Amino acid sequence: MSAQQGTAGRTNPCERDYRTSKQRVQATVAAEMKRGVDSAYSTLARSDQTAETVALVALRVIVRMKRICVFCGSRTGVQEAYRQAAVNLGRLLAERGWGLVFGGGRIGLMGIVADRVMQQGGEAIGVIPKMLMQKEIAHSGLTSLRVVCTMHERKAMMAELADGFIALPGGYGTLEEFFEILTWAQLGLHRKPCGLLNVQGYFDPLLGLVEHAVNEGFVRPDHRPLIIDDQDAEQLLDRMVAYTPPETPQLLHPGEI
Repeated sequence: MSAQQGTAGRTNPCERDYRTSKQRVQATVAAEMKRGVDSAYSTLARSDQTAETVALVALRVIVRMKRICVFCGSRTGVQEAYRQAAVNLGRLLAERGWGLVFGGGRIGLMGIVADRVMQQGGEAIGVIPKMLMQKEIAHSGLTSLRVVCTMHERKAMMAELADGFIALPGGYGTLEEFFEILTWAQLGLHRKPCGLLNVQGYFDPLLGLVEHAVNEGFVRPDHRPLIIDDQDAEQLLDRMVAYTPPETPQLLHPGEI
């Protein structure tokens, strides 16, 4: 056999590596697709939606849900249920293969969620302003920590990185972050789901205020569904998967905020 024939019969090591890498990527994509389809069908198949609608939602999930931004407190609150809810949410995100985007601190509920995601082998991206690096004690064990100059840059980057938003119990900062991103949805700046994880009824008074604002004519009734609320984290995630945003005219463009 000639040298040329011998060379032609051998497999290039680089080609083998390429095929192996390609197979791993294909397996990962297939797993993500299965999770998305299973989640969409488990939520919608028992409803009055048509088979075509369910299929379209499932396909949308495959493309859309990659990361969830979680707004939550830099404190843990007085009830153990808040801590457990943060642990459970981090676990569920990692199990679904969805990355976490959050405020970048290692204290309070935000640190608990991030720790759980990382322990489960998931992705956790923190976004923190320079001025809070010490105050919130930046988390050093994340997939990525983005340091920005201002609070506005922080929120803009978190919104850009995430495909949906969840608020856990928290204080002024948590409420401000959630309602700003909710307002962006109302203005048509994005069409991503915004959820409240209503642990132990923590958000009941807030939801009551929202209903009062609707009844008094300050919030349009068709904008109330912009808030998805649930006491169960898994059900909340499933409802966010199935979310179809109400029609809202785009009053502003991202560069105008």
